[in-house]
Amino acid sequence: QVQLVESGGGLVQAGVSLRLSCAASGRTFNNYAMGWFRQAPGKEREFVAAIDWSGGTTYYAPSGKGRFTISRPYATNTVYLQMNILEPGDTAVYYCAAGRDPIAVRSRDVEAWGQGTQVTVSS
Repeated sequence: QVQLVESGGGLVQAGVSLRLSCAASGRTFNNYAMGWFRQAPGKEREFVAAIDWSGGTTYYAPSGKGRFTISRPYATNTVYLQMNILEPGDTAVYYCAAGRDPIAVRSRDVEAWGQGTQVTVSS
């Protein structure tokens, strides 16, 4: 089982960048595909991005394509979400997730969730 802890959230102005981190513990981290989701107040949790175990294949939701980048540097137990040109509509709690492959993660078929980190974008 893998445990996930997110960090890097905060209150920022529209137009700036923010990088979220997800630190994983557990020896099997490299076996997992990883993903990011977000949940705004009163809305369902939605998919943001996913990456396979090697870092070579990525998927993005239309809302973040071109602005967000998911990555997992080799030999680190960390996955990142670089978010550029933030908009007020990006305000949400962002969650890290682990699953067997990125398509499963994209479908919310995950094996572990982090507790989330708040991102608030002011206009």
